Amino acid sequence: MTPTELGRILSEMYRGAPKGEATTMIHLFGIRYADEIWNCGAPVTEIIRLSGLRTSYNTEVSRGVRLARYVVPRGG
Repeated sequence: MTPTELGRILSEMYRGAPKGEATTMIHLFGIRYADEIWNCGAPVTEIIRLSGLRTSYNTEVSRGVRLARYVVPRGG
């Protein structure tokens, strides 16, 4: 998956989040796409830039990527 594709997905997840759940969706993005993020050849900051979100969300995506080793997303 390319950084551009990941940026698009992140943007869609963020903008489509239920009210009050935007940051949770950023964490979920990091969890769900951890392998793709790791292997895309771009830093998380580049994916965030491509998504159009604030660069301060770098920490939140990175948290999700780290959590991916310990959690499994449920449907919903």
